[in-house]
Amino acid sequence: MLRDDCRIPAMPGHASHTVVREGGRRGGTSEQDELVQEVPVALEYNGISHATVLATPCDLEDFAYGFSYTEGIIRSASDIYGLEVVARPNGIVIQADIASACLNQLKLRRRSLAGRTGCGLCGLESLDEVQRDLPPLPRRQTPITAKAISAAVEQLRQQQPLHLLTGATHAAGWADEHGNIGQVREDVGRHNALDKLIGHLLRTQADRGQGFAVISSRASFEMVQKCAAADISAVVAVSAPTSYAARMAQDLNVMLAGFARDNAFTLYAHPEYLCNKEATT
Repeated sequence: MLRDDCRIPAMPGHASHTVVREGGRRGGTSEQDELVQEVPVALEYNGISHATVLATPCDLEDFAYGFSYTEGIIRSASDIYGLEVVARPNGIVIQADIASACLNQLKLRRRSLAGRTGCGLCGLESLDEVQRDLPPLPRRQTPITAKAISAAVEQLRQQQPLHLLTGATHAAGWADEHGNIGQVREDVGRHNALDKLIGHLLRTQADRGQGFAVISSRASFEMVQKCAAADISAVVAVSAPTSYAARMAQDLNVMLAGFARDNAFTLYAHPEYLCNKEATT
């Protein structure tokens, strides 16, 4: 729940800032502009400080669930007994009360420093902590069509109000097998946006076996890893993937598509999940 004394606006995520426009016919014009908010968000579990990230302060409950799940700290949404989002003068603290059985995983994945925006690995103490030991997903049974991928990418562009206002956020959307986007989450950090989306799917007990995730950023290995941890067997990125991401997607049975734009895309892992024949009604 969000405490009443948090003083976080009802619709956070952006703030007004006075700017001076230069160039063209607007030289020297002073006016108000909207900037995306980027604040330190600390996560505490049972009173234990775990990580601090820079994030956009909206959909923070979704973020807490998604981060906790994709990090392997919790096994399901029911492992979080309570959640408080507390505003502090220098940032926000998310205080989670989790099942005692999860405390060992918390210690294994513990981080203890401020993460930079867009960096998902800051604070890991050794190379062994980089890649989680995840089993490959079952082979996908529901095929995806090229038409569905193109439709989802186009809808994602239209469902990013923070990006349209500020031009500075990433987005992660969930599409059904027909390419219809149902939920979109935004954040200044791409990992955070994906965690927020996964947290929403987890909290609502959405069926993650039929649809696919669409992300507005490049596909790094950790984006693929987060999706695999959340039983998402297909990821479509607007930008490029990394070689590490492509190898991981292949190993974990995740279809990975990149450069998805203008009704075209490139498949980097498990192209057999794509159905080249459009469904007819």
